[in-house]
Amino acid sequence: MARKVAVVTGANKGLGFAIVKGLCEKFDGKVYLTARNDDRAAGALAKLNDLGLQPAYHRLDVTDEENVKEFASYIKTKHGGFDVLVNNAAILEWDEVYPSYETARRNIEANYKSLLKIEEHLFPLLRDGARVVNISSSCGHLSNLKKKQWIDTLIKPDLTTREINEFVDGYLESVKNGTFDKNDFADDGKHAEHRVAKIAVTALTMVQQRKYKNIIINAVHPGHIITDMANGSGKIDPDEAAKVVLYLILEASPNLKGTFMWYNRKLVDWFDTEGDYYCKDIW
Repeated sequence: MARKVAVVTGANKGLGFAIVKGLCEKFDGKVYLTARNDDRAAGALAKLNDLGLQPAYHRLDVTDEENVKEFASYIKTKHGGFDVLVNNAAILEWDEVYPSYETARRNIEANYKSLLKIEEHLFPLLRDGARVVNISSSCGHLSNLKKKQWIDTLIKPDLTTREINEFVDGYLESVKNGTFDKNDFADDGKHAEHRVAKIAVTALTMVQQRKYKNIIINAVHPGHIITDMANGSGKIDPDEAAKVVLYLILEASPNLKGTFMWYNRKLVDWFDTEGDYYCKDIW
């Protein structure tokens, strides 16, 4: 029987690093720490080695399709397939509360559109029963949106990836042409680019689960984590935040799929647009 294999993206620090550490301690199989920067990854690996943990490493820039294809080829050749995927890689350009078009585009490319590349090239390698966790956030709850047209599309039971892309690209076009309206979002539209990207991630999770019935796919808000990306304003230690992700990978029922789980393991109603779930704490 092939040895089980787990892959964590964006894992050289913060939540990704904590997930790799937890998997090395508890997962019965090989764990890949992936990151786009070899030097930073080397530092992370050294820290884990000092703890007696031995993850494997492969460079993976999730925004670079050729690199994603190269990594997929490596996994296929080396292992034939794999069993766990944590889509954690993400960025937030903290200083631009109302970002330029280029900043918004970079955020969405890294935080959402990279998942489409991963789906195309890595999902075919996921073995039956594999578990996928897409890291979302409170920004990824539908209550972050106020524009009825967008909401009506995203709550459709037959929502498609194409429609999610149209929502994302419509937002980007509004930034580009100067028609962006902060009233289309909760909290005065602060960091709308991050809200759009993470809403798209959560919506994509549900679309993917309908498409891939042989694997288990969930989205999670791991809490407001103390990381560089949060500019030091976080409230939850990465090791603590990793617990809910590790739960979904290692313990949760295989019948739990296509859900949006909060950091306290509560299953949140993503469609509750009037709920008090929108992001208020990333600035």
